[in-house]
Amino acid sequence: MNKINILWADDEIDLLRPHILFLKEKGYEVKTAKSGDEAIGMMQAELFDIVFLDENMPGLSGMETLSRIKNHRADIPVVMITKHEEEHIMEDAIGSKISDYLIKPVNPNQILLSLKKILAGRQLVSEKTTLNYQQEFRQIGMSLNDTLTAETWKDVYKKLVYWELELAKSDDESMSDMLSMQKQEANSSFSKFIEKNYISWLHAGNSPISSGRGVGGEVPLLSHTILKNKLNPLLDRKENVFLLVIDNLRYDQWKMIQPKINELFKVDEELLYYSILPTVTQFARNALFAGLMPSEIEKIHPDLWKNEEDEGGKNQFEPELMTLQLKRWGKDVKHSYHKILSLSEGKKLADNISNLMQNKLNVIVYNFVDMLSHARTEMEVIRELADDEAAYRSLTVSWFEHSPLHDIIKHIAEKKGLLVITTDHGSIRVTTPSKVVGDRNTSTNLRYKQGKSLSYDKRDVLEVRNPDDVFLPRVNVSTSYIFAKQDKFFAYPNNYNHYAQYYRNTIQHGGISLEEMLIPFVTLSVK
Repeated sequence: MNKINILWADDEIDLLRPHILFLKEKGYEVKTAKSGDEAIGMMQAELFDIVFLDENMPGLSGMETLSRIKNHRADIPVVMITKHEEEHIMEDAIGSKISDYLIKPVNPNQILLSLKKILAGRQLVSEKTTLNYQQEFRQIGMSLNDTLTAETWKDVYKKLVYWELELAKSDDESMSDMLSMQKQEANSSFSKFIEKNYISWLHAGNSPISSGRGVGGEVPLLSHTILKNKLNPLLDRKENVFLLVIDNLRYDQWKMIQPKINELFKVDEELLYYSILPTVTQFARNALFAGLMPSEIEKIHPDLWKNEEDEGGKNQFEPELMTLQLKRWGKDVKHSYHKILSLSEGKKLADNISNLMQNKLNVIVYNFVDMLSHARTEMEVIRELADDEAAYRSLTVSWFEHSPLHDIIKHIAEKKGLLVITTDHGSIRVTTPSKVVGDRNTSTNLRYKQGKSLSYDKRDVLEVRNPDDVFLPRVNVSTSYIFAKQDKFFAYPNNYNHYAQYYRNTIQHGGISLEEMLIPFVTLSVK
């Protein structure tokens, strides 16, 4: 077992040599710093397991050092050591998420006890988590053998995400591997479920979940029905409503940023709804704002729809589509629409929240998470920073905490606005290439293809030869669609090995998976 690496920061560290020698004799590795600045520099250069921090240091104080340490590594345990017993100091330290609090003078046994309490406690929690998942593993496995419905699939996915987040805190890699295999099994079954039921959902009509019925039971809320059923009633409340659509926000990413949002808001309702296919912005988000399926938009509002081969942005008419949907609901309310694609646009909107309070509804589309997923494919540095799912989630949280979006949400809370957070689709890490052949006009997305004379492995896809079956546009008489299942991604035979290697383990969307199709819709009110 590797030694525990301790950083001890105290301007009088020379007086603590006996304590340090005592810890080294007990098998701990101890590095020392005489100031807050020195401690922060050491943390940036080396990985420590725990920090002992003097509260009263000249220069950068202990509290300031604590804040910077937590900004750098929120998960690291910090033990605050002080000469003072004033209540406000203790409250400030505890509010900054310290793990323990000791009063000078401290003796070596106090230090040792604090270490064991914190580090052994983590191990016990990890062991308990592992044991609990082993028990849950069997229950989830049994449920995958049952006949699941649109609603019970949501329960399965929520459990898988819960354990993914819990096991990420554990050192037991074997349990994480077991969960990964179980997610693969779940996605295999889910793909079969969608293949069997998706078309019948769409042809059951645009019915709310309580009345529409397909082959697989009740029709779930989908991209084109979610706002009518869940946003429309909120416009009858007295609060100003802010609809925040974070492009490509997976459910696990929502659960990671939720604690920050819960500091300001309480959750009134959290649910999962189903993104339509293909799970890409052009189709799913247009359907969201229109309250119509893509082919219906093209038919009813041909001037507001652009196909794959058309020039110009494919989502440039979202404000008009939202306005038309509001009119169909009979809601003649003042509303605004804002799409944020850059840091400067986000800051400008954050400064303008007061002026938005004159509107009953404000729609904000925030595009960062989608850009992050694409950057992870195209930029080596982002690939390295988001090497696995836990790191990808952590990167999302880090961005959110320091983003204008966080400031926007704070301002909405100050103005007592009602906040709705949702997305248009999720994404999945792809691992397995699947060969596909198409002509030069075939769409380029790695998780779905639109074209004619497509050749592919039928085992890897949901094929739709008649686009009318899934309410998708028909570019020509022989247009067909295919959607990749599970974690497959499409690669052309030409230069196959190069592209298979380049895109393997990248984050993609457009196909059929729990991560792409089951997405959050959350209603929050100010605490």
